[in-house]
Amino acid sequence: MHVRAVAVTTTALLGVALTAPLSHARADAVGDDGPTVVAHRGASGYAPENTLAAVDRAAELGIRWVENDVQRTRDGELVVLHDESLARTTDVEEVFPDRSPWKVKDFTAAEIARLDAGSWFGSQYAGARVPTLEQYVHRVERNHQKLLLELKSPGLYPGIERQTLKVLANEGWLDRRHVAGRLVVQSFDADSIRTVHDLKPAVKTGFLGTPAVSELPAYAEFADQINPSYGSLSMSYVSAVHAFTGPHGRPLEVLTWTVNDADTARRVAGYDVDGIITNKPDVVRDAVD
Repeated sequence: MHVRAVAVTTTALLGVALTAPLSHARADAVGDDGPTVVAHRGASGYAPENTLAAVDRAAELGIRWVENDVQRTRDGELVVLHDESLARTTDVEEVFPDRSPWKVKDFTAAEIARLDAGSWFGSQYAGARVPTLEQYVHRVERNHQKLLLELKSPGLYPGIERQTLKVLANEGWLDRRHVAGRLVVQSFDADSIRTVHDLKPAVKTGFLGTPAVSELPAYAEFADQINPSYGSLSMSYVSAVHAFTGPHGRPLEVLTWTVNDADTARRVAGYDVDGIITNKPDVVRDAVD
């Protein structure tokens, strides 16, 4: 996750009315009162981000929650990739040298399926592919994991909220069991998250960012979580977020990102955050256990 501007102004927001089995038993949270550990783009410290290998590595570490990023291809397929460009995490520059700047939205799903999304990380992952959203949720389901799904750059992909919900529904992820505790949809774009809430109120949603406390009543109408970077956190801010009730009648939650070392994990856990998003979920889990 990268910091970006909120897609709606404070004024606009305040104008709305004031929602393969795991190998370890300690998979969801580290204790009754400890924060949930979320594998950022899968266990991306140990396997190429947003690939099925990263999902499996998280499962091997006993981590139940994984986070991913969803974008759309030129022919309308939803794929799991963080950057708007394919260049950093695939061999697209070699396969399609004349297609700069190699934006996801400019390639078909079939073209993206040809790319190697693993070799950049390590030779043992050569041949890993950019998964479609369907392939990704199949793997998460197989591993009995839970999904924190980020709509990446939704302004580039009009209607991606409805399309994502349709894919999730088709794959069985919008039944009561999943929406009750296995799925959260988040974004840096507040309008996008409000759209998800309006389309499917039962789905938990999260806003990526650190809104001012004065803005939280507006966010609490459509977001269940406020998910800021750890550098912007304080104990008083977490307490302020927890004081508001979200669209599902529960206190707003705070999941912070991206924490990869033990000292920072212990510090933010001391702020009483509800979850920690990390590339190294075993390090965070062990630090706060």
